[in-house]
Amino acid sequence: MSKSYLAKIIAKDNKGLQIISACCSGSIIKVNDIKFLKKNKIFLVFLNRFKKEEGENSEKINSICKFEFVDDVKSKNINQKNAESTLELMAIDILKKNQIFEITLLFKKNAFITLFTEIIEVTLEDQNRLNYD
Repeated sequence: MSKSYLAKIIAKDNKGLQIISACCSGSIIKVNDIKFLKKNKIFLVFLNRFKKEEGENSEKINSICKFEFVDDVKSKNINQKNAESTLELMAIDILKKNQIFEITLLFKKNAFITLFTEIIEVTLEDQNRLNYD
């Protein structure tokens, strides 16, 4: 029996966000699986990713990446009318302007989503495995 586990990574600073970015790079995301709950200030991304923490890309995992305390969201080059289209996440980057953090999800084909927040509070939580032995 393999010692695989479902991960939960919480980031409260740039270093933690870099770890989540590394775990999520190459993830496939359906446009329909990106949600901004404006009233709750929560931005959710449901993604299919490879389990990179164990050093190999053999296992695919369904995960949720949750960004909290998000005041606003801007996107570019993403067709939100085509809910079934997919995006491939390349990285998550961060920039600080004045007292506001801009967390940017960078996708292939020059698409991106920028989240505006005063606090870094990001959780990557695995839900279940996609391929079973």
